[in-house]
Amino acid sequence: MRLTSFTDFGLRMLMRMASAPERAFSSAELATEFDLSRHHLAKIMQRLSQAGLIDTRRGGGGGAVLARPPSEIRLGDVVRHLESGQALVACFGSDGGDCSLDGRCRLKARLRAAERAFLEDLDRSTLADIALDRQVQTAG
Repeated sequence: MRLTSFTDFGLRMLMRMASAPERAFSSAELATEFDLSRHHLAKIMQRLSQAGLIDTRRGGGGGAVLARPPSEIRLGDVVRHLESGQALVACFGSDGGDCSLDGRCRLKARLRAAERAFLEDLDRSTLADIALDRQVQTAG
């Protein structure tokens, strides 16, 4: 399974925030750290906020903070929220794709099972399990 870069950067942002959950991260700071445009980063932050994973505050001292402790944020939930609307294969899309094998395909059920297993495995881990080591962050 391949995740979109949107999800990749969303996970990285959450890992970074989990490394220092007591502080707020500005969008400019995170955009620079991940070499992303602020516009793209803002879209990711908006999705994370809509999912209830982060809170954002404007103004001085503002920025993004985790909405709950890293130990309460399941990786499978993060991926489900960020990959929402991204079908693993075309026939999983809302329109069913354009498949000449429809009705005879035996692959679809196996891919669904694999996708389910992938997310269930991620559900066994939390953001706390993958948070960046504070010592590595401050040293680098």
